[in-house]
Amino acid sequence: MTEPFAIGSNKELTEKLVQARRELHRHPELAEEEYETTGKLRQWLAGAGISILDLPLKTGLIAEIGSGEPKVALRADIDALPIAEETGLPFSSAIPGKMHACGHDFHTAVILGAAYLLKSRERELQGTVRILFQPAEETGAGAPAVLASGGLSGVSAIFGLHSNPDLPSGSFGTRTGALTAGVDRFVIAIRGTGAHAAQPERGEDSILAAAHIVTALQSIASRLTPAGESVVVSVTRINGGTTWNVLPELVELEGTVRTHNEQIRSRIPGQIRQIINGIAAASGTSAELKWIPGPPATVNSGRWADFAKQQAAEFGYSVHDLAPQMIGEDFAYYLREISGAFVNIGTGGTYSHHHPKFDTDESALLPAAQYFAGLAEAALKELVHFPGITPLRPRA
Repeated sequence: MTEPFAIGSNKELTEKLVQARRELHRHPELAEEEYETTGKLRQWLAGAGISILDLPLKTGLIAEIGSGEPKVALRADIDALPIAEETGLPFSSAIPGKMHACGHDFHTAVILGAAYLLKSRERELQGTVRILFQPAEETGAGAPAVLASGGLSGVSAIFGLHSNPDLPSGSFGTRTGALTAGVDRFVIAIRGTGAHAAQPERGEDSILAAAHIVTALQSIASRLTPAGESVVVSVTRINGGTTWNVLPELVELEGTVRTHNEQIRSRIPGQIRQIINGIAAASGTSAELKWIPGPPATVNSGRWADFAKQQAAEFGYSVHDLAPQMIGEDFAYYLREISGAFVNIGTGGTYSHHHPKFDTDESALLPAAQYFAGLAEAALKELVHFPGITPLRPRA
């Protein structure tokens, strides 16, 4: 084995991670367009002597540190959002209309730092750590592509992170069970018969039917779902009509459904169809549902969520048991096939994710990198001494 990679002092590593984060922040790329981001990561990893797997991924990559069994994985997402930045930072986005407004630049710098630290102590690793820089989290297409590539075959445990502006720097949070929600999208087309606005009796009013549907959809959460279950149904777009004195033929509604319970989730398309068909029949219109399923709920393993919290407490984080969140996360696809945990790292801040003034506290970079490097090392030792977990098998 070659000489260990020298990472320098904590100050030097911090400077590297801040520089990397700012470089990524300045040049954001949207889902499945992360070519320059992937190129930068290849360069930084190669400079540390870290091997990169040859996989059929258009963007994103998986690196490998250590050797043999068992295998664990650390994941960061690398894509940005179509948002015009308003932070005023000296390293603000140089790409108009694109911004790292969800902290993926922070996540990537953290896991890059963890990779550097793990490489520096590669000889002591009791197995292999796969370092995953995943594309296309914001569209939900990235994790399925990574799984299909075979890059996580043989992995027994996987860990991922998200920055959390609601937690101060120095804080850590996760929970056993569902942490983030299943994310589904729907489009409803209501078709009536157009008429003069002064003579509605001569048509079938698609706008009135749409208004009843918007209201009635809220009964899914308030009347059709047990009170102890979390369900959000939000109509976020209403399109219909072209002028003030004509009843339009077509109105289109679009929105999202968020759930934590897979059984509840599976019932909702049928409940929506029942509601819209009933209102359509009563109003003389027709209604059609297009259901677009997204990532499921992110369900943490009790074993690894507790393990991650224990490691965080020993590291010195202030540890929080989080309530289930209604945001979505395609890390959920990994947890359907590999045992693991998704966690939050506190970064403080005034603005929430997806806000044009969103930013993260760079002082949280080094501690998070150190935590994830230590978590991967400890997970390998845990698997050596207490295996009991079947690793992900190669796909046919």
